Amino acid sequence: MNSGSATILVADDSMVVRAVLRRQLEADGHTVVEAVDGAEALRACREVRPDVVLLDVEMPVLDGHATLERLKADPELRDIPVVFLTGRVDTADVVTGLRLGAHDYLRKPFESNELMARVSAALRTKWLQDELRSRNAELDRVSRIDMLTGLYNRRHLDEHLRRAIAAARRHDREVGVVLADIDHFKLINDHHGHLAGDAVLREVATRLQGTVRTEDALGRWGGEEFIAVLSDTSPEGIAVIAERMRQVIAASPFTLDDGSQIPVTVSIGHTSGSGDAEILVHRADDALYAAKGAGRNRVEAYAAA
Repeated sequence: MNSGSATILVADDSMVVRAVLRRQLEADGHTVVEAVDGAEALRACREVRPDVVLLDVEMPVLDGHATLERLKADPELRDIPVVFLTGRVDTADVVTGLRLGAHDYLRKPFESNELMARVSAALRTKWLQDELRSRNAELDRVSRIDMLTGLYNRRHLDEHLRRAIAAARRHDREVGVVLADIDHFKLINDHHGHLAGDAVLREVATRLQGTVRTEDALGRWGGEEFIAVLSDTSPEGIAVIAERMRQVIAASPFTLDDGSQIPVTVSIGHTSGSGDAEILVHRADDALYAAKGAGRNRVEAYAAA
């Protein structure tokens, strides 16, 4: 991003000061938004999300210090750099603003070169923060994805399940857990090699993605196991989705890289509830083993002993 694409909010009750700042900032390629007091500045920040705020200390309705405090209290606005504009020369006043979180101070009357230098420094800070936030978000996203299949990994699914259970309790609902395991997966690795096994895992993931809703979470639980967390779904609805998952895997053979085709099936267990997450997964696992014991390539619901 270059400086020409920046949006600068100028908040000052003086029309003359705003006009001078607008002329200088627009001459440097910036887009300028004006506010005449602190309350209007806050509204403008929420609407346009400026890259930098030039904020007069002495304004009606809300002064600069009160406006800055409210900006810093808002998680969506607190990272916008604020440069105070002031005619005051008291060092204590400057210290107060900096302690409140101001990025910089610019004393009136100001020179054009000093104005642009301080704005540029604030913009660099803003863009470095944005880049760091973006990288951290990407790192968090990657840490939640299974790199082989592209589905969510166990860490994300475990957190999602716990959040879904908490939400279900608040609304007196239940969460469905569907656990699917590829039948005889070890034989696929033994007979066709681990690369073929990886290809099967990827294709299973692709097919399963089309069986769940956007509000559900699907991922690889580990090894050849996949799990779906279903929100606000009746036991009958969970059974329908589980059977759909089984059918989409068994519907057609899997084609390997060498052109050979192999049949692949999954066994599936499912349950629902709003209790402990580990207990729900354990119950789905018990149902899965019942499906394995009953001949594989089938779906079983958890049945309490």
